[in-house]
Amino acid sequence: MRPLLRAEQAVLGAVLLDPAQLASLAWLEPGHFYRPAHRALFAAMRDLHHAGQPALDTRGNVPLAWVTGTVAEANRNVRGMSQSYAHTLIAACPLPGHAAMYGRMVLEGAIHRTVTQHAVRLHQAARADALQGEVDGAIRQADVLSDVLSDLARRWGTQPRPTARPPAETPAPVSRADERVLHDEQLLLEVLTNQPRAMDEVIGWLRAADFAENAHGQLYRCLGALHHRDEPIDEVTVLWEAQRRGLLADGTLTPDAVRDLCTGAGAGSAEYLGEQILRSSLTRTAATSATAIRAAAEDEALAPGQLIGHALHALGRLDEVRTRWRTATDPPASTTTPPPSLPPAARVAAAQTRSRSRPPRVPAPATVRTTPATASRARHRS
Repeated sequence: MRPLLRAEQAVLGAVLLDPAQLASLAWLEPGHFYRPAHRALFAAMRDLHHAGQPALDTRGNVPLAWVTGTVAEANRNVRGMSQSYAHTLIAACPLPGHAAMYGRMVLEGAIHRTVTQHAVRLHQAARADALQGEVDGAIRQADVLSDVLSDLARRWGTQPRPTARPPAETPAPVSRADERVLHDEQLLLEVLTNQPRAMDEVIGWLRAADFAENAHGQLYRCLGALHHRDEPIDEVTVLWEAQRRGLLADGTLTPDAVRDLCTGAGAGSAEYLGEQILRSSLTRTAATSATAIRAAAEDEALAPGQLIGHALHALGRLDEVRTRWRTATDPPASTTTPPPSLPPAARVAAAQTRSRSRPPRVPAPATVRTTPATASRARHRS
């Protein structure tokens, strides 16, 4: 019998012998058990315990009603469970006081099993997206797997830290179903070679690793180097750059392959072709990450903390491609015309002054013109 099944039997037998052990197993859920009968038994134990059962007798022994009641409650969800199986579980428990340790073994098996299930779903979503020309399914399933890993890390009591697993997994080879992707890659290289300014449309988010064919990725790297140095791009310069990088010597590229790309039609949209290549890279990376995570989950020698770290590291490669996908496909920021600037403060004050109602004009008092005769008469009156 596998150690995992022995652990499930032991933890159930421990609780049947000592129901107080449920207090040390509050973090364990029925869904963590592999066998449906064990899930039903553990759920029945928790329900009966919360309902106030069992009650110890005067000698401190567990009454038989606890065992029979647990089996009867479990039979409501799983058929065919007998009382004799409960005694088999009791016999499988060496020491009831070790229930917490048995429970951690059950949780460890559940972590491996859960990661495997979600890795399979991620791989299926990635393959379906690749056939349909979509990415939403793979992205959504990757988010679900990331949340599951965080929850499992919390339950296990470890920090979710991405850690690499040596040796690094190699990407899956391109299958015959990816011939359309190879054709898009060749068209993009022809466009970039014959329209050098088209490199500005893809250089910010497309990488050489996104190409399914290694030779295409290396040639894209050569074009990027020439573009970065602001050097002319043609058949001679591309061939020279490939030679400088040793691509002709090791057989990655041939002069004929470079000549065919440089003399192609070169018609098309670099941005559109780049998005098609990046979409294929995203689904391919999701499938590769899922394969690596599943391989780690099926390795029973890995501790749960190590498994979670390796799975997060595999998802990290997918997150990097997702970030560049958002950069390539998100609509640019709105370029609406900003509202006209406000007039200067002096002009505002002047306009407000002109618009104010003015007070009525008071006529000035009349002035009397003084002459020598008038002044003389004034002195005589005084």
